[in-house]
Amino acid sequence: VDKRLERVKKASRTGDKEAQKEFDVLTKVKEALEAASSVRAIELTEKEREEYIKPLQLLTDKPVLYLCNVDDKSAVSGNAHVDAVKEAIKDEGAELLILAVGTEADINELEDYEERQLFLEDIGLSEPGASKLIRSAYALLNLQTYFTAGVKEVRAWTIHVGDTAPQAAGVIHTDFEKGFIRAEVIKYEDFVTLGGEKQVREAGKLAVEGKEYIVQDGDMMNFRFNV
Repeated sequence: VDKRLERVKKASRTGDKEAQKEFDVLTKVKEALEAASSVRAIELTEKEREEYIKPLQLLTDKPVLYLCNVDDKSAVSGNAHVDAVKEAIKDEGAELLILAVGTEADINELEDYEERQLFLEDIGLSEPGASKLIRSAYALLNLQTYFTAGVKEVRAWTIHVGDTAPQAAGVIHTDFEKGFIRAEVIKYEDFVTLGGEKQVREAGKLAVEGKEYIVQDGDMMNFRFNV
């Protein structure tokens, strides 16, 4: 930050308005860091972060997810230690999750789904903490999942939120993106509600999308391509 500040300071003295804007932002960042605050807690516009902060790759500007490991009794609502962490990070805008690692280990040892659900109900949880952790981590990193299904296997593919159908296809193979023609898309909710691909097709719920389609989390996709 100091090195960059010195450069833009010289440029701002020449009347460079853009350099002056950057100087003001970096000065704010420098003051925050000297006060032991994280960069992600500083109030900046998206444009300021993208143009002036992101190129610096500052560690405290990285997204953070706080995870509190607690005992079984505190798995639902936390405890005094969790409250202390919440107080310490209240200005960061960061998410905090409560996870009882011991309980998670017990859940994983149960092979039957119904047994797991009964176990969760007994301790007041609706789902394993690991599931919440995965969703929160994906959201923090701006990621989502879509599915492909064939005779031999069903696969989940990780892409960025906002990716188009060709970009999603490229995660499987670059040829899929280069030769993309169209994508057949089934919404996860329709698949579950109607009971399968055949029923979705019969109900007219299968959509045919082109290159501009923005993939949604949970989409089930079949790509048509030619190279």
